[in-house]
Amino acid sequence: MTAASLAATFNATSREFDAVTPQVWGPAGQSLAFALELASGDAVLDVCSGTGASAIPAAAAVGPDGIVHAIDLADDLLEVGRVKATDRALRNIDFVVADATEWQPPSTVPVAGYDALACSYGIFFLPDPEQDFARLVSLVRPGGHVGLTVWRKGSVREYSGAFFDVIGRRWPPSAGPAPDPTAEVDDHPIRRMETADLLGAWLTAAGTSDVRVVELSNHVPATQSFVWDFVLGSALRGALTPFDDGTRTQIRAEFSALLTERGIDSIDLGTLVATGVRTP
Repeated sequence: MTAASLAATFNATSREFDAVTPQVWGPAGQSLAFALELASGDAVLDVCSGTGASAIPAAAAVGPDGIVHAIDLADDLLEVGRVKATDRALRNIDFVVADATEWQPPSTVPVAGYDALACSYGIFFLPDPEQDFARLVSLVRPGGHVGLTVWRKGSVREYSGAFFDVIGRRWPPSAGPAPDPTAEVDDHPIRRMETADLLGAWLTAAGTSDVRVVELSNHVPATQSFVWDFVLGSALRGALTPFDDGTRTQIRAEFSALLTERGIDSIDLGTLVATGVRTP
């Protein structure tokens, strides 16, 4: 996806994205903020921050003397985050529409760099995950903490597989080739970081040491409301672009029926939470 198409897709997800936050984005964001061992007064860069699932707990952790820069391409998501931060009286967090590949720390960040970098479920959306993330790591001071979350190997696979099977049945020929989630399975960025060993090596190569990777187990009941909110509140929503409202309603019904037929009564959202220390 281009930056513009990513922004458009996720701007459209804002309601459903936030609806699934308690079950999906929230647990991982809280875990990441805790794993970063943030201290009062720290300066934090939160990349691909969405509605603030990791940025808001980070802001709470660093206190009024700290600062969090939460950046994302989708301003509609960021606006939800702004409202949440206001509700919690968190005045130390700035939600900024920005491209992570071009971000430079403003003057409010110490010359040495950020104390911590966080990226929850966003690394695989960067155009060049290795190069772009290494540049972001360089914005962290030596000895600062770097952390990210990614889907664990096998998670979400049965759920998304059923969804794309239904999409394939309905895909209009005029829209070009139907999306095939297995087409780039071997070279998709997530394949390079979907196990603890792979992610640990990947984070080390990005310029960190003392890497730690833990698994966050998370299984969510596949209720009719959740399975569709998760489609509309994630990048899966992009596959619905060619369809009108009536066809989307039919896709929803067929998707729910297929999940039942395949005995998928819960969704595996297993996640890897990884942290490292920026090397000099």
